[in-house]
Amino acid sequence: MNFSKVFAKTLVTSPERQQEADTDFTIVKRVQAGEVAAFDALIRKYRERLFGVVYNLTSNREDTADLVQDAFIKAFQSINRFQGQSSFFTWLYKIAVNTTLSHLRKNRLRTFFSLEKIQQDEPSSEILAQLTDKTGADRDTYLHELQEKLNEALQKLSIKHRTVITLFEIDGLSHGEIADIMECSEGTVRSRLHYAKQFLQGELGKYLR
Repeated sequence: MNFSKVFAKTLVTSPERQQEADTDFTIVKRVQAGEVAAFDALIRKYRERLFGVVYNLTSNREDTADLVQDAFIKAFQSINRFQGQSSFFTWLYKIAVNTTLSHLRKNRLRTFFSLEKIQQDEPSSEILAQLTDKTGADRDTYLHELQEKLNEALQKLSIKHRTVITLFEIDGLSHGEIADIMECSEGTVRSRLHYAKQFLQGELGKYLR
């Protein structure tokens, strides 16, 4: 199987997404003007989404809750630096990812990815849909084995490669958004994605149809 086709996706910026960014910037301007309580609207809007982002990187709910809280605190403390060059969520995402990566490096966490949510909901990725395409009595055993193999494979990648594959394949960010978050070029993002996909193909090939 051509692994690149399994991962292939086309992401575009929709008018709705731009409208959301404009709405967020309006709220940010209110916070910057001294209306501190307006920041609560951004917390309510993005708390659950940010939790999912960080959880995909840590696979630990307690750590995720703490890291999400830290990310919002850091965002609030530096809100005056936000000038709207990117969407507020991309900016917040960058703070959360950098906070999480620092945590991972400091604590040397072994688990980087979890299938817990995938077992409850529909997989968000075609590759994950294939990897978890298993029913019947053997499903739990299969998922447990896959969990171990996938974590093992991802742990062999550098943190930068793991982060890029997670942000693109699990969280659905574009190359440009990932480049902004990782502070690198889109070419570097594509290169890291290609390497990570090729590596995972070799490690998880037997799980692919």
